Amino acid sequence: MREIIELDNVSVSYKEDIVLKNISLVVNEGEFLTILGPNGAGKTTLLTTINGLGRILNGKVRIFGNILIKKNAASLRKEIGYVPQIINIDPRFPISVKEVVEMGRLSKIRPFKKLNEDDEEIVYQAMKLTGILNLSQRPIGHLSGGEQQKVAIARAIAKEPKIMLLDEPTSNLDLSAQKGILDLIEKIYLEKKITTLMVTHILNHIPRCTGRIVLMKEGRIVKQGKKEEVLKEEILSTLYNCSIKKIDYDEEIPYFI
Repeated sequence: MREIIELDNVSVSYKEDIVLKNISLVVNEGEFLTILGPNGAGKTTLLTTINGLGRILNGKVRIFGNILIKKNAASLRKEIGYVPQIINIDPRFPISVKEVVEMGRLSKIRPFKKLNEDDEEIVYQAMKLTGILNLSQRPIGHLSGGEQQKVAIARAIAKEPKIMLLDEPTSNLDLSAQKGILDLIEKIYLEKKITTLMVTHILNHIPRCTGRIVLMKEGRIVKQGKKEEVLKEEILSTLYNCSIKKIDYDEEIPYFI
């Protein structure tokens, strides 16, 4: 299986702080990786670094076998779909759902060119897959948080990425919307098998399709492995500095409090 992402002893800074410390990680093509840990663990910075926007102090990042440098970062980023945490959008912002999703397609066409019929079909299919066709002409700022997050996912899908980066995709959503987004993420992965990295700090938001879990704390990877190797009470209690108990099972993913 081809290695599609590789970090070799990578440290990354933000302003005066070292946020990632000697991170080494390999992600194979087609893998679904969940990055789990408390707030401030460096999870978002890890995604940012893979997306070519981190300030690397030492070590090397390889994407699709290419060493990531300033000169090729923008080009490599064209093959990466990034879904950020939900942000509040001004209801007066004059842009429709369809126009937002089309933005995901613009990186694949030459500057100042319009979308052609093939591009429009890709946008349509991305909206259909995420269940937002009925919202296409609605202003993005008039949608609920869950609907806005579906639009963000559709925009990333319209890019036809080889890698998907999902940063806390269920943050600030109610319980029903959280489940809807997690179900959608799993549906997209099972259908398209895009190499996916998802960040979360919530134990019970690990998608069932996760093949491997990476635990992060204080800018370091403290453990990684399959679900049965990582989701243990003693390991998680140490990770979160509190008592964590396994109380139930939902198929392969245990439920914790």
